[in-house]
Amino acid sequence: MSDRAFIAQLRGYGLTTAEVHYYRPDAPSLLQLFVWQEYDVAPDFPVLFDFLDYWRREIEAALHSVRIAHQQLIGPAEWRAVDGVISIQ
Repeated sequence: MSDRAFIAQLRGYGLTTAEVHYYRPDAPSLLQLFVWQEYDVAPDFPVLFDFLDYWRREIEAALHSVRIAHQQLIGPAEWRAVDGVISIQ
């Protein structure tokens, strides 16, 4: 078994958080907030843009704005493969 999030980070993905502000169809003067979080690749954010395309196609709520935060949790300097065995006594 492998952890999907860990494997994604090793492939260059980082944790992306998006605040999606939208108008409800039944109350167009009311602005709502939806928080979305997934592993994605900056600066292109293909996973986020797929989600936003789905939102525009399938959800009746109109988007107002999207605010994005991204953090690369594991970088190349922090993780490297080591050949050998290290004994700690």
